Amino acid sequence: MTAASDVAGIMHSDGDEPSIQQALWDAGLDEDIRVEVQTVVSNSAQRMQTTQSALEAGRAPPDIHMMDSGWTVPFVLRNQTVNLTENLPEDVLGYVNDNYLEAILETARHPETGDLHALPLFPDLGFTLYREDMIEDAGYDTGGWGTDPPSWEEFSNAVADARDQAGIDYGFTTQAAAYEGLACCTFNEVMTSWGGAYFGGVDNLFTAGDRPITVDGERVIDAIRMMRSFIEGEEANTLDGYAQICPSAVVQWTEQQSLSPFADGSAVANRNWSYAIAQTGTEEAFGENLGVMTRPYAVSQEEAEYEGTGGTTAALGGWNLAVSPFSERQEEALQVLEAFANEEVMLTIFQLGGFLPPNLDLVAEADAEEVGPVVRYADVVQSASENAVPRPATDLWPEQSALIYQSVNAAYRGAQSPESAMNDLAQELEQSEAEVGSNGD
Repeated sequence: MTAASDVAGIMHSDGDEPSIQQALWDAGLDEDIRVEVQTVVSNSAQRMQTTQSALEAGRAPPDIHMMDSGWTVPFVLRNQTVNLTENLPEDVLGYVNDNYLEAILETARHPETGDLHALPLFPDLGFTLYREDMIEDAGYDTGGWGTDPPSWEEFSNAVADARDQAGIDYGFTTQAAAYEGLACCTFNEVMTSWGGAYFGGVDNLFTAGDRPITVDGERVIDAIRMMRSFIEGEEANTLDGYAQICPSAVVQWTEQQSLSPFADGSAVANRNWSYAIAQTGTEEAFGENLGVMTRPYAVSQEEAEYEGTGGTTAALGGWNLAVSPFSERQEEALQVLEAFANEEVMLTIFQLGGFLPPNLDLVAEADAEEVGPVVRYADVVQSASENAVPRPATDLWPEQSALIYQSVNAAYRGAQSPESAMNDLAQELEQSEAEVGSNGD
C-alpha cells in the first residue's frame, strides 16, 4: 500500500514493540499477509498525481492506495477503485456504516449510488490551539471556549492582549500559503464561520455542473477582510474591531511552519490538526495550559443564508484506503481493509501516530496515558466532528482548488482587493462548472 513516512514509520517495528502490522495480525489478518508500504511524499497534490499515474496505467502493486479524503471521489467516479459494498463482509460494512464519522464516509462513497469504495483510515479535523494560561492572564475567561468558541472579534482582541502582555512575537499563526490547505481547509473554515460558501449549501458539495457559485457573496468578502485585518491591521480592505494578530509571513506558511512558533512558545494561538494537540499538549510541552477549540465564528447558523454554514467550524481532512481494481491480490487487500476496521487497530494507530480513529467514540474511551493528550479534549473532538466542513470534492476539485487558493492568497496579500479577487474567481468557477455538461461529474 502507499503511505507517507508518518504512517510507514509505524507500520512495522523492531522486536516486540507495537506496530500497525502486529495489530492487523492480532485482529485476525492471515499471518502470511504482510503489508509493505510504498513510501510516497507527504504533499497531497503530488500524491494524487502519483496515484493517478499508477491507476491510469493499470499498474499494480500498489494493491491499496491511501487517498486523501479530498480527492477520493474523482477516482471512484472514474471506476478506479473496487466497490467495497459489493466485496466486504456484511458485518464489517454494518459496523463501518453505523460507527464511522459520517462526514468522512461521504468522501469514500460513490456520490450517485452511495456504495462505499474506500475505507476511512483516519479522519482529521481542524482545531484552534491556544495558550489558555496566557489568555487567562490577560483577563479573559476561556472556561467555555472548548465547545462554545468566542466570536472572531473577541478572539482577536484576547489574542492581541495576551501577546502584548506576555511580550512574545506572535498572536495567531495559521496556514495561508497558496496551496491546497488554504482552499480545502483554513479558508473554508473562515468563510463558513462567516456564513459564506463556495457553492451555496452543503447539498452542493459532491455534484458539479449545476450548482450556484457563491464565492462573490458579501459574507465571503468579509471573511477575507477579517483575515486582512489579522495580517495587516488598519490597512485597506480590512474590518474595524479586529486586532492585528497574524504575522505577514502566514501568506507563505503551511502546517509545520505555522506550528513551530506556537510550539516554541512564541505565539498565543495556532490553527492546526490533531497531531499538533498530541505534540504540544504533553506535560513536557504545555500540558493543561493548552486550550483547544473549534474555530471562532462571526455569523451564527441561524443568521447564515446557506445550510451548513455559520457558527463554529472544523475543516474535514483525513485519508481513505482504496483497493486497486488492477491488483492481482484483491482478496488479500480486502482482508487487510477488513482488519483495519477493527477497533484495536484503530486505537493502535491513534496511540502510535496520533491519528484520530474513524469511530470517534473511541477517543473518549481511550486511556490518556497510552494514547496521549488528545484524549483530554474528547469533547472538543466530538464538537469538531459535529461541525465538520468537507471540501467540495468533485472531479473538478483539483482544478477549482488551485483557482481558489491562488485568488484567496492574492487577496490576503493585498495583490487584489477582496471584491475583485472573488468576482474574478466566481467567473472562473462558473466556466469550470459549465464545462461539466449535463452529465454532472
